[in-house]
Amino acid sequence: MTELFRLSATALLQAYRAGSLSPVEATRACLDRIAALDPVLNAFCLVDEASALAAARESEARWRRGAPCGALDGVPASVKDLFLTRGWPTMKGSKTVSREQDVSVDAPPVARLRQAGAVLLGKTTTTEFGHKGVSDSPLTGITRNPWNPGMTTGGSSCGAGAAAAAAMGPLHLGSDGGGSIRIPASFCGVFGIKPGYGRVPAAPQGFAGSLPGAGPLTRTVRDAALMLQVIAGDDARDWMALPEPGLDLLSGLEAGVTGQRIAFARTISGAPVDPEVAAAVEAAARRFAELGAIVEEVELDLPDAADIYYRILSVTLASAVAPLTAEQREMVDPGLLIIADDGTRLSALDYARALHVARGELGARMRALHQKHPLLLLPSMPGTAFPVGLDFPNDRGGEWRADWTPFTFPFNLTAQPAASIPCGLSSAGLPIGLQVVGPQRAEAAVLAAARAYEASCDWQIPAFDGF
Repeated sequence: MTELFRLSATALLQAYRAGSLSPVEATRACLDRIAALDPVLNAFCLVDEASALAAARESEARWRRGAPCGALDGVPASVKDLFLTRGWPTMKGSKTVSREQDVSVDAPPVARLRQAGAVLLGKTTTTEFGHKGVSDSPLTGITRNPWNPGMTTGGSSCGAGAAAAAAMGPLHLGSDGGGSIRIPASFCGVFGIKPGYGRVPAAPQGFAGSLPGAGPLTRTVRDAALMLQVIAGDDARDWMALPEPGLDLLSGLEAGVTGQRIAFARTISGAPVDPEVAAAVEAAARRFAELGAIVEEVELDLPDAADIYYRILSVTLASAVAPLTAEQREMVDPGLLIIADDGTRLSALDYARALHVARGELGARMRALHQKHPLLLLPSMPGTAFPVGLDFPNDRGGEWRADWTPFTFPFNLTAQPAASIPCGLSSAGLPIGLQVVGPQRAEAAVLAAARAYEASCDWQIPAFDGF
Protein backbone atom coordinates (compact mmCIF):
# COMPACT_ATOMS: atom_id res chain seq x y z
CA MET A 1 0.00 0.00 0.00
CA THR A 2 1.27 3.48 -0.88
CA GLU A 3 2.24 5.54 2.17
CA LEU A 4 -0.24 8.36 2.68
CA PHE A 5 2.33 11.14 2.41
CA ARG A 6 3.26 9.92 -1.08
CA LEU A 7 -0.25 10.24 -2.47
CA SER A 8 -0.80 12.91 -5.10
CA ALA A 9 -3.43 15.59 -4.67
CA THR A 10 -5.47 13.84 -7.34
CA ALA A 11 -5.31 10.52 -5.47
CA LEU A 12 -6.18 12.16 -2.15
CA LEU A 13 -9.25 13.83 -3.60
CA GLN A 14 -10.40 10.54 -5.09
CA ALA A 15 -9.98 8.85 -1.70
CA TYR A 16 -11.83 11.62 0.11
CA ARG A 17 -14.65 11.37 -2.39
CA ALA A 18 -14.84 7.60 -1.92
CA GLY A 19 -14.74 7.93 1.88
CA SER A 20 -11.69 5.69 2.13
CA LEU A 21 -9.38 8.35 3.56
CA SER A 22 -9.75 11.39 5.78
CA PRO A 23 -8.01 14.76 5.32
CA VAL A 24 -6.94 14.45 8.94
CA GLU A 25 -5.13 11.19 8.21
CA ALA A 26 -3.42 12.69 5.15
CA THR A 27 -2.41 15.85 6.99
CA ARG A 28 -1.09 13.88 9.95
CA ALA A 29 1.00 11.73 7.59
CA CYS A 30 2.51 14.83 5.94
CA LEU A 31 3.26 16.47 9.29
CA ASP A 32 4.97 13.30 10.50
CA ARG A 33 6.98 13.16 7.27
CA ILE A 34 8.11 16.76 7.80
CA ALA A 35 9.07 16.01 11.40
CA ALA A 36 11.12 12.99 10.30
CA LEU A 37 13.03 14.55 7.39
CA ASP A 38 13.14 18.29 7.90
CA PRO A 39 15.89 18.19 10.55
CA VAL A 40 18.15 17.09 7.67
CA LEU A 41 16.60 18.91 4.71
CA ASN A 42 15.54 22.22 6.31
CA ALA A 43 12.76 22.71 3.77
CA PHE A 44 10.34 24.45 6.15
CA CYS A 45 10.95 27.66 8.06
CA LEU A 46 7.54 27.42 9.74
CA VAL A 47 5.24 24.45 10.43
CA ASP A 48 1.87 25.15 12.06
CA GLU A 49 0.64 21.74 13.14
CA ALA A 50 -2.31 23.03 15.17
CA SER A 51 -3.65 25.18 12.34
CA ALA A 52 -3.16 22.44 9.74
CA LEU A 53 -4.97 19.81 11.79
CA ALA A 54 -7.80 22.21 12.59
CA ALA A 55 -8.24 22.93 8.86
CA ALA A 56 -8.09 19.20 8.12
CA ARG A 57 -10.82 18.48 10.67
CA GLU A 58 -13.03 21.15 9.08
CA SER A 59 -12.40 19.59 5.68
CA GLU A 60 -13.19 16.13 7.02
CA ALA A 61 -16.55 17.39 8.26
CA ARG A 62 -17.34 18.90 4.86
CA TRP A 63 -16.49 15.68 3.03
CA ARG A 64 -18.68 13.69 5.44
CA ARG A 65 -21.56 16.01 4.55
CA GLY A 66 -20.77 15.56 0.86
CA ALA A 67 -20.11 19.28 0.55
CA PRO A 68 -16.42 19.99 -0.18
CA CYS A 69 -15.76 23.73 -0.38
CA GLY A 70 -13.44 23.72 -3.37
CA ALA A 71 -11.21 21.88 -5.79
CA LEU A 72 -8.46 21.24 -3.21
CA ASP A 73 -10.51 20.57 -0.09
CA GLY A 74 -8.33 18.71 2.41
CA VAL A 75 -5.17 18.60 0.26
CA PRO A 76 -1.98 19.51 2.19
CA ALA A 77 0.02 22.38 0.72
CA SER A 78 2.92 24.65 1.59
CA VAL A 79 3.69 28.31 0.84
CA LYS A 80 7.07 29.83 -0.05
CA ASP A 81 8.08 32.44 2.51
CA LEU A 82 7.87 35.30 0.02
CA PHE A 83 4.04 35.23 -0.01
CA LEU A 84 1.93 37.03 2.56
CA THR A 85 0.02 34.42 4.54
CA ARG A 86 -2.64 35.23 7.10
CA GLY A 87 -1.56 34.36 10.62
CA TRP A 88 2.10 33.77 9.75
CA PRO A 89 5.01 36.21 9.39
CA THR A 90 6.63 36.58 5.98
CA MET A 91 10.36 36.84 6.65
CA LYS A 92 11.66 36.53 3.06
CA GLY A 93 14.76 34.68 4.20
CA SER A 94 16.18 37.86 5.75
CA LYS A 95 17.30 38.88 9.21
CA THR A 96 16.40 42.46 8.29
CA VAL A 97 12.65 41.75 8.22
CA SER A 98 10.82 42.33 11.50
CA ARG A 99 8.53 39.67 12.88
CA GLU A 100 6.30 42.50 14.09
CA GLN A 101 4.25 42.81 10.91
CA ASP A 102 0.70 42.71 9.65
CA VAL A 103 -0.28 39.03 9.31
CA SER A 104 -3.94 39.60 8.46
CA VAL A 105 -3.73 39.33 4.67
CA ASP A 106 -3.14 36.53 2.16
CA ALA A 107 -1.37 37.10 -1.13
CA PRO A 108 -3.71 36.25 -4.03
CA PRO A 109 -2.44 32.69 -4.69
CA VAL A 110 -2.47 31.90 -0.98
CA ALA A 111 -6.02 33.21 -0.71
CA ARG A 112 -7.03 31.00 -3.65
CA LEU A 113 -5.50 27.92 -2.02
CA ARG A 114 -7.32 28.66 1.22
CA GLN A 115 -10.63 29.32 -0.54
CA ALA A 116 -10.28 26.01 -2.42
CA GLY A 117 -9.96 24.16 0.89
CA ALA A 118 -6.23 23.39 0.84
CA VAL A 119 -4.71 22.56 4.23
CA LEU A 120 -1.75 24.91 4.69
CA LEU A 121 1.05 23.07 6.50
CA GLY A 122 3.53 25.93 6.81
CA LYS A 123 6.03 28.06 4.95
CA THR A 124 9.03 26.85 2.98
CA THR A 125 12.47 28.39 2.86
CA THR A 126 13.69 30.91 0.29
CA THR A 127 16.91 32.71 -0.46
CA GLU A 128 17.07 36.26 0.88
CA PHE A 129 14.41 38.25 -1.00
CA GLY A 130 14.48 35.41 -3.56
CA HIS A 131 17.61 36.88 -5.13
CA LYS A 132 19.63 33.79 -6.09
CA GLY A 133 19.26 30.30 -7.50
CA VAL A 134 20.77 28.17 -4.75
CA SER A 135 19.48 27.08 -1.35
CA ASP A 136 20.65 29.16 1.58
CA SER A 137 19.74 32.37 3.35
CA PRO A 138 21.13 34.31 6.31
CA LEU A 139 17.91 33.68 8.23
CA THR A 140 17.28 29.95 7.71
CA GLY A 141 20.67 28.55 6.68
CA ILE A 142 21.07 25.77 4.12
CA THR A 143 18.23 23.78 2.56
CA ARG A 144 19.45 20.39 1.30
CA ASN A 145 18.60 18.21 -1.68
CA PRO A 146 16.81 14.94 -0.82
CA TRP A 147 18.72 13.11 -3.57
CA ASN A 148 22.00 14.02 -1.87
CA PRO A 149 21.94 16.30 1.20
CA GLY A 150 25.39 17.57 0.33
CA MET A 151 23.95 19.17 -2.81
CA THR A 152 21.88 22.31 -3.37
CA THR A 153 18.20 22.13 -4.19
CA GLY A 154 18.51 25.20 -6.37
CA GLY A 155 16.48 28.28 -5.56
CA SER A 156 15.02 30.54 -4.73
CA SER A 157 12.05 28.19 -4.12
CA CYS A 158 14.50 25.92 -2.35
CA GLY A 159 12.24 24.66 0.41
CA ALA A 160 9.39 24.00 -2.01
CA GLY A 161 11.66 21.91 -4.24
CA ALA A 162 12.99 19.86 -1.34
CA ALA A 163 9.53 19.41 0.18
CA ALA A 164 8.06 18.22 -3.12
CA ALA A 165 10.90 15.77 -3.75
CA ALA A 166 10.79 14.37 -0.22
CA ALA A 167 6.99 13.93 -0.32
CA MET A 168 6.30 16.42 2.47
CA GLY A 169 2.85 17.01 0.97
CA PRO A 170 1.63 17.05 -2.62
CA LEU A 171 1.35 20.80 -3.39
CA HIS A 172 3.98 23.51 -2.93
CA LEU A 173 3.64 27.15 -3.93
CA GLY A 174 6.79 28.74 -5.35
CA SER A 175 7.73 31.81 -7.35
CA ASP A 176 10.07 32.30 -10.29
CA GLY A 177 11.73 35.57 -11.27
CA GLY A 178 14.68 34.06 -13.12
CA GLY A 179 14.33 30.31 -12.70
CA SER A 180 13.33 30.00 -9.06
CA ILE A 181 10.72 27.29 -9.72
CA ARG A 182 12.47 25.54 -12.62
CA ILE A 183 15.93 25.32 -11.06
CA PRO A 184 14.68 23.45 -7.94
CA ALA A 185 12.39 21.33 -10.11
CA SER A 186 15.37 20.31 -12.24
CA PHE A 187 17.77 19.73 -9.35
CA CYS A 188 15.19 17.94 -7.17
CA GLY A 189 13.56 15.74 -9.81
CA VAL A 190 10.05 17.17 -9.59
CA PHE A 191 7.69 19.09 -11.86
CA GLY A 192 7.46 22.86 -11.70
CA ILE A 193 5.86 25.44 -13.94
CA LYS A 194 6.37 29.18 -14.14
CA PRO A 195 3.20 30.56 -15.70
CA GLY A 196 3.29 33.51 -18.05
CA TYR A 197 3.13 37.00 -16.61
CA GLY A 198 -0.30 37.93 -15.30
CA ARG A 199 -1.64 34.37 -15.15
CA VAL A 200 -1.39 34.28 -11.34
CA PRO A 201 -2.11 37.65 -9.70
CA ALA A 202 0.44 39.23 -7.38
CA ALA A 203 -0.06 41.55 -4.42
CA PRO A 204 1.56 43.53 -3.07
CA GLN A 205 3.41 44.48 -6.24
CA GLY A 206 7.15 43.96 -5.93
CA PHE A 207 10.12 45.73 -7.45
CA ALA A 208 10.63 42.86 -9.92
CA GLY A 209 7.61 43.94 -11.95
CA SER A 210 6.78 41.56 -14.78
CA LEU A 211 9.68 39.14 -14.26
CA PRO A 212 8.20 36.79 -11.61
CA GLY A 213 5.38 34.32 -11.74
CA ALA A 214 3.87 32.26 -8.91
CA GLY A 215 3.39 28.59 -9.61
CA PRO A 216 3.40 25.02 -8.31
CA LEU A 217 6.11 22.49 -7.55
CA THR A 218 4.60 19.00 -7.44
CA ARG A 219 5.41 15.37 -8.10
CA THR A 220 2.92 15.02 -10.97
CA VAL A 221 1.87 17.20 -13.88
CA ARG A 222 -1.83 16.72 -13.11
CA ASP A 223 -1.36 18.03 -9.59
CA ALA A 224 0.41 21.10 -10.98
CA ALA A 225 -2.38 21.70 -13.49
CA LEU A 226 -4.99 21.40 -10.75
CA MET A 227 -3.12 23.78 -8.46
CA LEU A 228 -2.39 26.32 -11.19
CA GLN A 229 -6.03 26.30 -12.25
CA VAL A 230 -6.97 27.18 -8.66
CA ILE A 231 -4.47 30.02 -8.13
CA ALA A 232 -4.84 31.63 -11.60
CA GLY A 233 -7.37 34.33 -12.42
CA ASP A 234 -8.22 37.95 -11.92
CA ASP A 235 -7.66 39.88 -8.70
CA ALA A 236 -8.48 43.55 -8.19
CA ARG A 237 -5.19 44.06 -6.34
CA ASP A 238 -3.16 43.27 -9.49
CA TRP A 239 -3.92 45.60 -12.38
CA MET A 240 -2.00 43.32 -14.79
CA ALA A 241 -3.74 40.05 -13.87
CA LEU A 242 -5.24 38.28 -16.87
CA PRO A 243 -9.04 38.54 -16.68
CA GLU A 244 -9.80 35.03 -17.92
CA PRO A 245 -12.52 33.47 -15.73
CA GLY A 246 -13.01 29.75 -15.92
CA LEU A 247 -9.47 28.88 -17.02
CA ASP A 248 -9.45 25.16 -17.85
CA LEU A 249 -6.09 23.42 -17.60
CA LEU A 250 -7.41 19.91 -16.97
CA SER A 251 -9.83 18.90 -19.74
CA GLY A 252 -7.13 18.87 -22.43
CA LEU A 253 -4.35 17.52 -20.25
CA GLU A 254 -4.37 14.09 -21.90
CA ALA A 255 -4.56 15.45 -25.45
CA GLY A 256 -1.04 14.31 -26.32
CA VAL A 257 1.31 15.88 -28.86
CA THR A 258 0.50 14.01 -32.06
CA GLY A 259 0.99 16.25 -35.06
CA GLN A 260 2.36 19.20 -33.07
CA ARG A 261 5.42 21.02 -34.41
CA ILE A 262 7.93 21.25 -31.57
CA ALA A 263 11.31 22.97 -31.68
CA PHE A 264 14.30 21.39 -29.94
CA ALA A 265 17.26 23.55 -28.95
CA ARG A 266 20.37 21.93 -27.51
CA THR A 267 21.42 25.23 -25.95
CA ILE A 268 20.88 29.00 -26.08
CA SER A 269 23.52 31.22 -27.63
CA GLY A 270 26.13 28.46 -27.47
CA ALA A 271 26.10 28.03 -23.68
CA PRO A 272 27.96 24.81 -22.73
CA VAL A 273 25.91 21.85 -21.48
CA ASP A 274 27.11 18.89 -19.45
CA PRO A 275 27.31 15.83 -21.76
CA GLU A 276 25.03 13.73 -19.53
CA VAL A 277 22.41 16.49 -19.47
CA ALA A 278 22.69 16.94 -23.22
CA ALA A 279 22.19 13.22 -23.83
CA ALA A 280 19.17 12.98 -21.51
CA VAL A 281 17.47 16.02 -23.05
CA GLU A 282 18.13 14.77 -26.59
CA ALA A 283 16.61 11.41 -25.65
CA ALA A 284 13.56 13.22 -24.29
CA ALA A 285 13.20 15.13 -27.57
CA ARG A 286 13.29 11.81 -29.43
CA ARG A 287 10.56 10.53 -27.11
CA PHE A 288 8.33 13.42 -28.20
CA ALA A 289 8.88 12.36 -31.81
CA GLU A 290 7.91 8.79 -30.85
CA LEU A 291 4.74 10.23 -29.31
CA GLY A 292 3.78 11.67 -32.69
CA ALA A 293 5.16 15.20 -32.55
CA ILE A 294 7.07 16.76 -35.42
CA VAL A 295 10.30 17.63 -33.61
CA GLU A 296 12.70 19.92 -35.46
CA GLU A 297 16.07 21.05 -34.15
CA VAL A 298 16.63 24.81 -34.08
CA GLU A 299 19.52 27.12 -33.30
CA LEU A 300 18.35 29.48 -30.58
CA ASP A 301 20.25 32.71 -30.18
CA LEU A 302 19.08 35.31 -27.67
CA PRO A 303 21.86 37.90 -27.78
CA ASP A 304 22.70 39.83 -24.62
CA ALA A 305 19.94 38.12 -22.61
CA ALA A 306 22.21 37.78 -19.57
CA ASP A 307 23.22 41.44 -19.65
CA ILE A 308 19.60 42.55 -20.06
CA TYR A 309 18.49 40.36 -17.17
CA TYR A 310 21.33 41.50 -14.90
CA ARG A 311 20.52 45.15 -15.43
CA ILE A 312 16.88 44.61 -14.47
CA LEU A 313 17.77 42.31 -11.56
CA SER A 314 20.36 44.69 -10.13
CA VAL A 315 17.96 47.65 -10.06
CA THR A 316 15.25 45.42 -8.56
CA LEU A 317 17.55 44.37 -5.71
CA ALA A 318 18.90 47.91 -5.28
CA SER A 319 15.31 49.01 -4.68
CA ALA A 320 14.82 46.26 -2.10
CA VAL A 321 18.05 47.09 -0.26
CA ALA A 322 17.74 50.89 -0.39
CA PRO A 323 15.66 51.26 2.82
CA LEU A 324 18.11 49.24 4.93
CA THR A 325 20.27 50.89 7.56
CA ALA A 326 24.03 50.37 7.73
CA GLU A 327 23.49 47.93 10.58
CA GLN A 328 20.95 45.96 8.56
CA ARG A 329 23.26 45.79 5.55
CA GLU A 330 25.71 43.91 7.77
CA MET A 331 23.09 41.15 8.11
CA VAL A 332 22.46 40.74 4.37
CA ASP A 333 23.80 38.03 2.04
CA PRO A 334 27.03 39.54 0.60
CA GLY A 335 26.17 38.40 -2.90
CA LEU A 336 22.87 40.28 -2.76
CA LEU A 337 24.68 43.49 -1.82
CA ILE A 338 27.12 43.12 -4.73
CA ILE A 339 24.26 42.92 -7.22
CA ALA A 340 22.25 45.67 -5.52
CA ASP A 341 25.22 48.03 -5.45
CA ASP A 342 25.70 47.48 -9.18
CA GLY A 343 22.07 48.49 -9.60
CA THR A 344 22.62 51.80 -7.84
CA ARG A 345 25.30 52.67 -10.43
CA LEU A 346 23.13 51.94 -13.46
CA SER A 347 21.71 55.00 -15.19
CA ALA A 348 17.98 55.39 -15.64
CA LEU A 349 18.52 55.45 -19.41
CA ASP A 350 20.41 52.14 -19.42
CA TYR A 351 17.75 50.58 -17.21
CA ALA A 352 14.95 51.77 -19.47
CA ARG A 353 16.73 50.42 -22.55
CA ALA A 354 17.09 47.01 -20.93
CA LEU A 355 13.55 46.92 -19.54
CA HIS A 356 11.73 48.09 -22.66
CA VAL A 357 13.82 48.08 -25.84
CA ALA A 358 16.23 45.14 -25.47
CA ARG A 359 13.68 43.02 -23.63
CA GLY A 360 11.12 43.71 -26.32
CA GLU A 361 13.52 42.50 -29.00
CA LEU A 362 13.94 39.18 -27.17
CA GLY A 363 10.19 38.81 -26.87
CA ALA A 364 9.72 39.44 -30.57
CA ARG A 365 12.38 36.85 -31.41
CA MET A 366 10.60 34.21 -29.33
CA ARG A 367 7.21 35.13 -30.76
CA ALA A 368 8.62 34.60 -34.25
CA LEU A 369 9.91 31.14 -33.24
CA HIS A 370 6.50 30.16 -31.91
CA GLN A 371 4.78 31.12 -35.15
CA LYS A 372 6.22 27.91 -36.60
CA HIS A 373 6.79 25.86 -33.46
CA PRO A 374 4.16 26.35 -30.74
CA LEU A 375 6.37 24.55 -28.20
CA LEU A 376 10.09 24.52 -27.48
CA LEU A 377 12.17 21.83 -25.75
CA LEU A 378 15.59 22.49 -24.22
CA PRO A 379 17.51 21.74 -21.02
CA SER A 380 16.19 23.25 -17.82
CA MET A 381 19.74 23.55 -16.50
CA PRO A 382 23.13 22.95 -18.15
CA GLY A 383 24.22 20.72 -15.28
CA THR A 384 22.96 18.91 -12.18
CA ALA A 385 22.94 19.97 -8.54
CA PHE A 386 26.27 21.06 -7.09
CA PRO A 387 27.51 21.28 -3.46
CA VAL A 388 25.68 23.43 -0.93
CA GLY A 389 27.40 26.59 0.26
CA LEU A 390 28.26 27.80 -3.24
CA ASP A 391 26.40 30.51 -5.15
CA PHE A 392 27.50 28.98 -8.47
CA PRO A 393 29.18 25.76 -9.62
CA ASN A 394 32.93 26.12 -9.06
CA ASP A 395 32.19 29.42 -7.32
CA ARG A 396 34.77 32.09 -8.06
CA GLY A 397 33.24 34.41 -5.47
CA GLY A 398 31.95 37.93 -5.87
CA GLU A 399 31.11 38.00 -9.56
CA TRP A 400 27.50 37.39 -10.58
CA ARG A 401 27.36 34.72 -13.26
CA ALA A 402 24.64 33.94 -15.76
CA ASP A 403 26.44 31.04 -17.42
CA TRP A 404 25.37 28.48 -14.81
CA THR A 405 21.64 29.01 -15.48
CA PRO A 406 21.37 30.36 -19.04
CA PHE A 407 18.13 28.57 -19.94
CA THR A 408 15.72 29.91 -17.32
CA PHE A 409 15.86 33.71 -17.06
CA PRO A 410 15.33 34.37 -20.80
CA PHE A 411 11.74 33.19 -20.43
CA ASN A 412 11.16 35.52 -17.49
CA LEU A 413 12.27 38.35 -19.76
CA THR A 414 9.84 37.20 -22.46
CA ALA A 415 6.99 36.53 -19.97
CA GLN A 416 6.34 33.03 -21.35
CA PRO A 417 5.11 29.93 -19.51
CA ALA A 418 7.94 27.45 -18.95
CA ALA A 419 8.06 24.16 -17.07
CA SER A 420 10.73 21.71 -15.94
CA ILE A 421 10.02 17.98 -15.88
CA PRO A 422 12.44 15.19 -14.87
CA CYS A 423 14.00 13.38 -17.83
CA GLY A 424 16.62 11.17 -16.20
CA LEU A 425 19.48 10.81 -13.74
CA SER A 426 23.17 11.53 -14.05
CA SER A 427 25.78 8.88 -13.34
CA ALA A 428 26.04 10.44 -9.86
CA GLY A 429 22.33 9.75 -9.31
CA LEU A 430 21.20 13.36 -9.58
CA PRO A 431 18.09 14.48 -11.50
CA ILE A 432 18.16 16.10 -14.94
CA GLY A 433 15.40 18.44 -16.07
CA LEU A 434 13.78 18.96 -19.48
CA GLN A 435 12.28 22.40 -20.06
CA VAL A 436 9.06 22.85 -22.03
CA VAL A 437 8.33 26.43 -23.15
CA GLY A 438 5.24 27.83 -24.80
CA PRO A 439 4.09 31.19 -26.13
CA GLN A 440 2.33 33.68 -23.89
CA ARG A 441 -0.94 32.38 -22.38
CA ALA A 442 -0.18 28.81 -23.50
CA GLU A 443 0.05 27.18 -20.07
CA ALA A 444 -2.46 24.52 -21.12
CA ALA A 445 -0.30 23.46 -24.07
CA VAL A 446 2.85 23.33 -21.93
CA LEU A 447 1.10 21.20 -19.32
CA ALA A 448 -0.39 18.83 -21.93
CA ALA A 449 3.02 18.29 -23.54
CA ALA A 450 4.64 17.69 -20.16
CA ARG A 451 1.87 15.25 -19.27
CA ALA A 452 2.34 13.34 -22.54
CA TYR A 453 6.03 12.95 -21.76
CA GLU A 454 5.38 12.03 -18.12
CA ALA A 455 2.89 9.34 -19.15
CA SER A 456 5.46 7.79 -21.48
CA CYS A 457 8.16 7.51 -18.81
CA ASP A 458 8.75 5.22 -15.87
CA TRP A 459 9.67 7.98 -13.43
CA GLN A 460 9.13 7.61 -9.72
CA ILE A 461 10.27 9.65 -6.76
CA PRO A 462 12.36 7.29 -4.60
CA ALA A 463 12.07 6.83 -0.84
CA PHE A 464 14.22 9.33 1.04
CA ASP A 465 14.24 7.51 4.35
CA GLY A 466 17.90 6.64 4.82
CA PHE A 467 19.25 9.79 6.42
